[in-house]
Amino acid sequence: MSTLITNVPPLKVWVRKEYLRDLRDGHGEYVLGYWVSAKSLPGRCFYFETFLPDYGALYDKLPISAFLAWDSDSPQTPNVPDPDLPLEELQFWNCFSHDITTLEKNLTYTAGWEVRTKLHGTLSGEYLFTIDSFNGDRSRADLSFSETPDEHKSFNIITLSNGQIAAYPNNRCRVIDPSLSPEQLKIPDFLVSSRYFNVEYPNAKWGRLGESEEYFWETKTEQKSYAPSCKEEVPLHERKSLGAGFYDVITPSEEQQDFDR
Repeated sequence: MSTLITNVPPLKVWVRKEYLRDLRDGHGEYVLGYWVSAKSLPGRCFYFETFLPDYGALYDKLPISAFLAWDSDSPQTPNVPDPDLPLEELQFWNCFSHDITTLEKNLTYTAGWEVRTKLHGTLSGEYLFTIDSFNGDRSRADLSFSETPDEHKSFNIITLSNGQIAAYPNNRCRVIDPSLSPEQLKIPDFLVSSRYFNVEYPNAKWGRLGESEEYFWETKTEQKSYAPSCKEEVPLHERKSLGAGFYDVITPSEEQQDFDR
């Protein structure tokens, strides 16, 4: 079942009024609001739904460029962003799929974040949450790249130092933890992950289990490697047969048994 829409944290924001007026007028005016949800339509940017308390209204389908983060240092009116980034610099990629989920990355939640913009250098920011995509219905064809290793992108939602809010992929972000990160960070020389990894059929060479009903099963390879070549007594361990294979069973010595009595 497609999700299409996901709840997001109720971030307090300023809405540029021109987006509430279909970009016809209202430029330079702002309306206070709170984020409610985000909608994902493939081939478009994220659409955010916002509660506007002064109007008692829910306004839907606004791009991330419509918002400025509310700042307690300027509670009555927002500061004009400098630089004022356009939509294509606030969200790098269109949505991949109708199927999305929202999460907070706990480890990096309190770390310092930097984003590398397309044309305006590096900006610092504060991490809020992440929106990620997937194919939620295996009964239909997956027509997106949401699960393709070298094409999939996460969308980290970050309030930028200029007051705007951005949705940036991991490879355009730098995360700095004051306790874990060194003073001089290395420059990544990473390559895009293009491989699919799994642990079942590529490793079928160690044997199949279709003929076994044993709860403590062993593969054919394990049975061969554990087969005893001679009968040697070991003081504290003995090999006992259990099911199809052999397992180590600890047998207490006479001295240990006397102690227990």
